Amino acid sequence: MTPVLNFESPHFELRDSYRDLIREFRDSGEPLVPFPLAFPNEDFPSFLNRLAACSRGEGLPIGFVPHSTYWLVSDGVVVGVANLRHSLTDALRREGGNIGYGVRPSARRRGFAHELVKRTLARARGLGMSEVLLTCGKLNIASVRTILRNGGIFVSEEFLPERGEVVQRYRIALT
Repeated sequence: MTPVLNFESPHFELRDSYRDLIREFRDSGEPLVPFPLAFPNEDFPSFLNRLAACSRGEGLPIGFVPHSTYWLVSDGVVVGVANLRHSLTDALRREGGNIGYGVRPSARRRGFAHELVKRTLARARGLGMSEVLLTCGKLNIASVRTILRNGGIFVSEEFLPERGEVVQRYRIALT
């Protein structure tokens, strides 16, 4: 049976599932990607208020741009998280791009990453964006495939000493 997928703004009702997703990342020793996964969420209403403020561009650290966070929910379980940056700085053009996303380890290899990026692209269109930039480690073959499957066109790659790896850049036209 095909799971029922919803693409939602974060909300209180799925806090336990969201926290389980973070626990899976930590238990597997993986970095928390996208970066809002690292935001404290012990006080969940405050966490939700912070995400909402970020999407409005309020209270952002210097160098940050407004960004919106979304959850991909499969049959009531948060299986993935995407973060859409509404614009880019020079630093984000080098690394980070417009979209960061992550799928919980136990939910991988089922097409959720493709669906997560696809639905995030629709939100970018809704914001009036004409194209987005995505970046990923060259050796992250799963991410490269997800980006290509969503229409990504290779732009460039560069060794980033601070990451110790080659980062690739891809553009996806939204028109």
